Amino acid sequence: MGHVFDQNLARLYEAWQKSPEGILLDRLSSELILRLLRPQKGERILDIGCGTGNHLLLFYRSGFDVTGLDASPYMLDIARSRLGDKASLKIGRAEDLPFEDNEFDLATLIITLEFLDDPLEALREAGRVARNKVFVGVLNSLSFGCMCRRFYTLFHDSIFTEARLFTLWGLKSCVRKALGNVPVEWGSAQMMPYFLRNYTERVEMSSLVQSYPFGTFLGLVSKMTYTLKTENLRVTERLKKGVESLTGIPDS
Repeated sequence: MGHVFDQNLARLYEAWQKSPEGILLDRLSSELILRLLRPQKGERILDIGCGTGNHLLLFYRSGFDVTGLDASPYMLDIARSRLGDKASLKIGRAEDLPFEDNEFDLATLIITLEFLDDPLEALREAGRVARNKVFVGVLNSLSFGCMCRRFYTLFHDSIFTEARLFTLWGLKSCVRKALGNVPVEWGSAQMMPYFLRNYTERVEMSSLVQSYPFGTFLGLVSKMTYTLKTENLRVTERLKKGVESLTGIPDS
């Protein structure tokens, strides 16, 4: 199941989201998420590990039919207070989703894989319930921002103490292991250090800057592909199978 946020960690996470650093990262990463997803109004989206509902609000305002799932009842309480009846919220595990195959058009896992014991199974489940695309957003272990955050956790309580961080190449490998050789697009957000934000925020929005794999936030979208494998049989074998299926009696 991984790390389930208790009430204290849920509050810490919400406080981080509302901090100036969290607000900047949210603004930059939200632009990247929508650019990669290319949303169509009315599509059904499942946000796996929806937390306090930050991205559910983004998707709702973008015209999605939104559903959120999280393992923490405390996180869902905060999400419910923010969204009301704008989203369907369910408690559950990312590795065992309580939904039917292809029930959603899109599935997202945004800062979720970091806190799971089995990221591969969570990705497989996302691919099972999404018919079109799976989006994964993670914190980048090679970024300046995450290196600073790791140093901070040595001396302070933080939600990121137990987090597993990723690189672009590690994330691509996980996605391909879970979903197969699917087409992917990726980008990163918040390349520059936070203390330079007054000079760099406009530059950070550039698709050129977002094409470097060293931003604090990495986003990767996979387009789901489905193949039909046929069984090659000789003509006589195909005729024999046809007779058996019609009569129910094996041909002697």
